[in-house]
Amino acid sequence: MGKLKEWVRQDWVRIGTDGKIKGKCGTSKNKKNPDRCLPRAKAERLSKRALAATARKKKKEGALGKQFVKNTKAVSPKMGIRKTTKGKEANFRPTKKGAGMTEKGVRAYRKANPGSKLKTAVTEKSPTGKRATRRKSYCARSLGQLKRSSAKTRNNPNSRIRQARRRWRC
Repeated sequence: MGKLKEWVRQDWVRIGTDGKIKGKCGTSKNKKNPDRCLPRAKAERLSKRALAATARKKKKEGALGKQFVKNTKAVSPKMGIRKTTKGKEANFRPTKKGAGMTEKGVRAYRKANPGSKLKTAVTEKSPTGKRATRRKSYCARSLGQLKRSSAKTRNNPNSRIRQARRRWRC
């Protein structure tokens, strides 16, 4: 399904300056300066404070005549997980262990970003089917990154890109 169809099929709701859901999007009485609209799933996931902040920003800038107002940082899409390489919460591998995300990190990312298709590295010696295609594609893409990096990075066997390529068996 295309992105536009997904966007249209989402249940959009109106957010008041108090951070509460006020009803369906497009039902604001003030047509010159309407309320902030967000998909219901996102509105329910965010705190009342974050919703109130983005709604106030929309009202404030709308009063100045702006039609399109960006969301506040708390509402904008983001990765949503901390980049850690140590302890139980490690979402990323340290450089020495091949860089990249751990399986736990991928699960956390997918939870924070519904609809994501992020997967872990293909590390087996001879993958077949789609996994082989993924590896081939990654190796080609990362070779391009390696070629465009600085001489210091290209020649350093312990750089993140080299370690990641080693882990993928490129």
